Amino acid sequence: MSYETQYAAYQQGIEGYLAGLFTAETPYKKLYEAIRYSLLAGGKRIRPVLTLEFARLGGIDWHLALPYGCALELVHNYSLIHDDLPCMDDDDLRRGKPTNHKVYGETLAVLAGDALQPEAFRLMTEAPCLPAENRLEAVHTLSRACGADGMVAGQVLDTVYDVRDAAGLTVLNRLKTGVMISAAAELGCIASEMPATMRAQALVYADAIGRGFQIRDDMLDVEGDQDVFGKPIGSDAEEGKVTFVDVIGMDACRREVAACTERAKAAVAGWPEHDFLWELADRMVGRKK
Repeated sequence: MSYETQYAAYQQGIEGYLAGLFTAETPYKKLYEAIRYSLLAGGKRIRPVLTLEFARLGGIDWHLALPYGCALELVHNYSLIHDDLPCMDDDDLRRGKPTNHKVYGETLAVLAGDALQPEAFRLMTEAPCLPAENRLEAVHTLSRACGADGMVAGQVLDTVYDVRDAAGLTVLNRLKTGVMISAAAELGCIASEMPATMRAQALVYADAIGRGFQIRDDMLDVEGDQDVFGKPIGSDAEEGKVTFVDVIGMDACRREVAACTERAKAAVAGWPEHDFLWELADRMVGRKK
């Protein structure tokens, strides 16, 4: 199966699963509307795709890992809704559409984000066909990745502290972006009970593409096309944020993204099936959004 066909199959599974959430008739329907507005706004779905691919490579039907992958997407979207708020990045656009708080107001946007996080863990605890011990390990992995020593810590470094050197940016990016990409790979490994050696290699792969992903994001904020990127270009500079482009320059960023790609590919080079992972890593270099 080609990369495009496999990715499309994963996306179809993810979109179908997400579309079935938050559909009940309730007296608080505006909450569900606000949640679905962001959750179903599209996006690359890279995190759940990684979960499904590592589950498949671990030897199980990837559909069984959909609750884990989609739980990641719920947490990711909660973080985006909150990240766009006036008290944080104060962004007006996300994926080419008005941000959640611009449509539903700040109060409902905060509450929609608040609701998405616990709902993610509910999906994992109720995942059918996966053993209780497996689900417990998955919950622990995601909670560690998105909590006070993970993604939230990265957001604090990004918004409260003035990080201006390469070492500090490495830590910030690892916490803000990298830990969730690593968790995506790890959840697929957990779902399929992948052997320890392969699981360690999967995490090396995910760590490398996570670093490359964020550096590429910094680059796109300078040289991207707003209509393609889906959010304003130059927002980091406008907010006074220092990125890798400022610290090491655009050419060095390109070299580092390429090096991250090669590290990722090397980590899984010995796997019988690595074509999809290699293609995904390659596409991280040239992405436009």
